[in-house]
Amino acid sequence: MLVLKFGGTSVGNAQAFAQVADIIQAARQRDPNTVVVTSAMAGVTNQLIAAAQAAAKGDTDTYQRVREELLAKHQMVVGQLITDGAERAAVGQLLEERLQGFERLCRAIAILGELTARGLDVVAGMGERLAAPLLAAVLRARGLAAEAVDAAELIVTDDNFGAADPIMDASRQKTRARLLPMLEQGILPVCTGYVGATADGIPTTLGRGGSDYSAAILGACLDADEVQIWTDVDGILTADPRVVPQARTLPELSYGEAAELAYFGAKVLHPKTILPAIEQGIPLRVLNTFNPTHPGTRVVKDARPTDGTVKAISAIKGLCMVAVEGRGMIGVPGIAARTFAAVARQKVNVLMISQASSEQSICFVIPQSDRAKVIPALEAEFQTELTRRLIDRVTALEDIVIVAVVGFGMRGTPGIAAKVFGALGDARINVIAVAQGSSEANISLVVAQRDSDEAVRRIHAAFQLDRLPDPAVAATAS
Repeated sequence: MLVLKFGGTSVGNAQAFAQVADIIQAARQRDPNTVVVTSAMAGVTNQLIAAAQAAAKGDTDTYQRVREELLAKHQMVVGQLITDGAERAAVGQLLEERLQGFERLCRAIAILGELTARGLDVVAGMGERLAAPLLAAVLRARGLAAEAVDAAELIVTDDNFGAADPIMDASRQKTRARLLPMLEQGILPVCTGYVGATADGIPTTLGRGGSDYSAAILGACLDADEVQIWTDVDGILTADPRVVPQARTLPELSYGEAAELAYFGAKVLHPKTILPAIEQGIPLRVLNTFNPTHPGTRVVKDARPTDGTVKAISAIKGLCMVAVEGRGMIGVPGIAARTFAAVARQKVNVLMISQASSEQSICFVIPQSDRAKVIPALEAEFQTELTRRLIDRVTALEDIVIVAVVGFGMRGTPGIAAKVFGALGDARINVIAVAQGSSEANISLVVAQRDSDEAVRRIHAAFQLDRLPDPAVAATAS
């Protein structure tokens, strides 16, 4: 069984829809038990969210304009790829009804003057609920028996709106009950990515970019042989090609390596995608919709060893580093616990932690957008210690970047850190903080944002990652 997920650029316009239909037809010939997961059309989710946010501020024009734009965008695909008049009319009516629902919801948001996390999830998931029936109709126009399925019928989640987590046992039961009979009847399910629902049926979303996660969840529930993530690049690369033009496609990664790259800024996979695959031991493959003959990157439990232990470099931008400092912290138990408890109460994600061996400071990295609530929360938590000068200050250093050097086995290989810091030293790039050892697959370091791109380029060159063989060439040679 195959699960194929297509990202927003893969269904960005009529030509892209046609390309996706070709890929699905070829996959179905190889394996009749194929399940498809689709994202919203490119840019649609951003438009939906922006319209809802504008409505909450009393703007009643934006959501009406967005409704018309989205109807035209989807109708263009209908007009170019669906020739049967009855099918065109049915799909057009469905699109119209769903966009009318979007407009009604935005009108209610404008009247209330409030956009709740629960309401935002309903709006944000509408792009997938437009794309799935549209793609199913395009496939039917190709002669395939395809049917759209709302993942709210399949994926049961908690009520953490905006970034819900799946409840796997319940999701497995619902997914198998809904999809396996369809497959037995020769029907191709086209499922909405990104969305789910609580046990009570309240719509949720899995976090931005969560369609990858949806595919992995469904793959795990169905015991799939492989989950394919179709995007607009030739797999997972050694670095961002916009920063390092010489970046190469990695033929294979372990689950751990792919998870580190996803967590530390590589945009090809949603950070949580790996989790369901690990649980079931299901291989993932990252492929290019617009270059479908390229073998892409395979993600497996145990990747084959390579000549070097470093495989890729990624970076997360838009961060700040918070420091809690004071000589009075030395030997005082509970400072770290109180620090991170205060941050957790603000529901802020800590991406990296570094503590001085002298215990005079604790530094950690958070998204820069969360600075405004974290600093006051820490100052309130340590008000007594600040007054008594046990803690000198709580500060934030803005415009920093985490650069992650990823490759399994680095901790046991001498000289890796020396080569990393030597490359940065030669470029006179200052390293602000370092974290190593918590993961065998990662060395993380903090640099100023102005130095980040050059840091990535220097490390990439130091490990000669531009000399990796192209998997497409290797596949042709074999």
